[in-house]
Amino acid sequence: MKKRIYSYAIPTFIAAFLIILSSCNKDDDETPTISGLISDRSSLSTLNTAVIKGGLVAKLNGTEQLTFLAPTNDAFAAAEITTTVLDALPSNDVANILYYHVIPSKILAADMPVGPNAKVLTYSGDSVFVTKNTNGVFVNGIKVYEVDVLTSNGVVHTLNTGVLKPAPGNILSTATANGLDSMVKALNYAATGAGGDPSLATSISNDLLTVFAPSNAAFTALLADLTLTDITQIDMATLIATLKFHAIQGRMFSSDLTNGNLTMVSGGLTTITLPSGASTLATISGFGNGTNTAKITKSNFIARNGVIHIIDKILIPN
Repeated sequence: MKKRIYSYAIPTFIAAFLIILSSCNKDDDETPTISGLISDRSSLSTLNTAVIKGGLVAKLNGTEQLTFLAPTNDAFAAAEITTTVLDALPSNDVANILYYHVIPSKILAADMPVGPNAKVLTYSGDSVFVTKNTNGVFVNGIKVYEVDVLTSNGVVHTLNTGVLKPAPGNILSTATANGLDSMVKALNYAATGAGGDPSLATSISNDLLTVFAPSNAAFTALLADLTLTDITQIDMATLIATLKFHAIQGRMFSSDLTNGNLTMVSGGLTTITLPSGASTLATISGFGNGTNTAKITKSNFIARNGVIHIIDKILIPN
């Protein structure tokens, strides 16, 4: 009798053990959703806060195949977007930022367009611009940090140095949105003031441009050097020529910059020098700057008709 009980108990125990083992393996092998991946990674905790605030949990937990360009905590910090900032933003604004990071199909790194700056539509209907080369994959000039993190409903590519932001409008609107008040004032005055060039207004609204926009402090320093107190006191011809010396035709993100000369809208040449050694910032200078080059302090502010890079000095053509 004991032998019979023993003979039944062994197979039953083994069967139960195999069921438990199978269940554990299933849990271990289960691929998370995009939302699950974000919530599981400590390096994406700020993004997880944004996903919850923006109401995207259900979307990123769904079955629709998506590509998510996921900013890490470092990327949010670089963009000066903290959890406190996120808490202060309306939920719709957070959702709009996040949907600009979502592509409504699964695209692995190998399938990304080569570009340069190939237009890819996001879930929000806005465009991001993708370049793939020997240096990696770049989106709006920001390098993808980690590619092809697979999920059950698509793929995640992480961004480590910045957050993508949809264009607020044309060049002028983008300059306004990013606090470049002096540049905006100079452009408006040069386009509409006495003796100004009205074509400037059309150009900054419609032409595809890359603008190296001096900071407000750079304009303040210029006025001090000229012993003036207001931008409207600058000689109009000089102002127009100087502004045209701060833009090039076409959209050029920081990832597109190379060492050498750039031909500005004015026809003059500037020189780009990329970081090397201990240097951390690219510089740009005109012939008149001599060794007093301008640093590119912030990059890749996308506009509907181009991109803005902020510099810390005025470029001087001669």
